[in-house]
Amino acid sequence: MSESGDKSHYRSGMAVIVGRPNVGKSTLLNRLIGVKLSIVSRRAQTTRHRILGIHTDSRAQIAFVDTPGFQLEHPSALNRTMNRTVTSALRDVDAVMLVVEADKLTKQDEVIISMLPESTPVVAVINKIDKLKDRTALLPFIETLRATHTFNEFVPVSAEKGTGVPELVDAIVGHLPVGDPVYEDDAITDRPERFLAAEIVREKLFQFLGEELPYGTTVEIERFEHDGPLRRINATVIVAKSAHKAMVIGARGAKLKVIGTRARKDMEQLFGGKVFLEVWVRVKQGWSDDARSLRSLGYS
Repeated sequence: MSESGDKSHYRSGMAVIVGRPNVGKSTLLNRLIGVKLSIVSRRAQTTRHRILGIHTDSRAQIAFVDTPGFQLEHPSALNRTMNRTVTSALRDVDAVMLVVEADKLTKQDEVIISMLPESTPVVAVINKIDKLKDRTALLPFIETLRATHTFNEFVPVSAEKGTGVPELVDAIVGHLPVGDPVYEDDAITDRPERFLAAEIVREKLFQFLGEELPYGTTVEIERFEHDGPLRRINATVIVAKSAHKAMVIGARGAKLKVIGTRARKDMEQLFGGKVFLEVWVRVKQGWSDDARSLRSLGYS
């Protein structure tokens, strides 16, 4: 909040982050919030849920909403649900942040651009500028983007390095309405610790299984209890086939053990306290294409 306590010019609102898979939306959200809130991997479609991250400073409070990458291939109930999450997030927000990769405009990008609202300010976030061999390519790329939509601003950034992120925050603040903050000053998300714990385990699955990880894999938290300062957590990795169970567990349980250990360390860092974590693996055939299963696992 402002040091003078004058809130007459304070701004507060919501900005949604959209883009195709693997353009760096989650990395950008984490950089904007200053905390590893949204899980990250090199594999497309890592983000499956709407993740809200809250940035609060002396000028404004911005609720940034990270969304799944819009999926045009591999139709399934899970992918349809994630696409609905994206289209729903585009409604009733104060600003839209379209994330594209520097000097790389694809047909998937063009489909998402065609979905952008005409009545809401849209900031084109040109990410991965640190990967450009020639920075002069930015200007013609911006002109290419300009021809696709009436963008309010173009902001080149490197979410990984942090370059341009303060300028991006400035741009978004300028599109927010005057208003009081909605969340406490120290809030970073509206998601409960139980949800964050499941996401952390899922991230470790991506990190330690890589391309071997079957797409039909998710994580369910079956127990989350506070025992004084200790959190006791039971997490179940759900796979679609029996063969996938052995893949996650690894020889003599070695792979599952390292996944659990790394997940516990990340949880302790995020939650600020000791965690006792147990991780199991269970087969649930067809869960990713079953609406009832998706709802029970938190996909809406």
